[in-house]
Amino acid sequence: MANSKEALLWSIALPGFGQYLNGKLFKGTVFMFLEFLINVQSNFNEIIILSFHGEIEKAITEANYQWLMFYPCLYFFAMWDAFKDASGGKEKYTYLPFVFSAYFVTVGCIYSSNFRLFGLLLGPVWLPILCVIPGLTVGLILMKFLKKY
Repeated sequence: MANSKEALLWSIALPGFGQYLNGKLFKGTVFMFLEFLINVQSNFNEIIILSFHGEIEKAITEANYQWLMFYPCLYFFAMWDAFKDASGGKEKYTYLPFVFSAYFVTVGCIYSSNFRLFGLLLGPVWLPILCVIPGLTVGLILMKFLKKY
């Protein structure tokens, strides 16, 4: 079995990899299948390429938001699951940063087609990525608060 950080990092690379490392082949296959299904149906790879090339409006029109909305929860749950299966997250409330990151990234996805930061339209890749920061922050603060009280 992998250590928790290794499983987490491989799961960040692709949902399912961390589970494979942990010897959870069926679960890893399910996560990988869901990742590919959502990726293809949402047109996510094309959205990523367009976003990296600065073609945000085109990325927005190419995005299938009905499918893209599933990605953050799958992604962060697969990370949490791999981390936990590799004996990470034994302390109380360590799941909260993952959960709140999934929530905030989902909200970022919802608003990505029209939210502007300093007049700049960030689109369906960059705004959700930026939303990880407040998600982690809220999750960590809440985790520390609940552990204390």
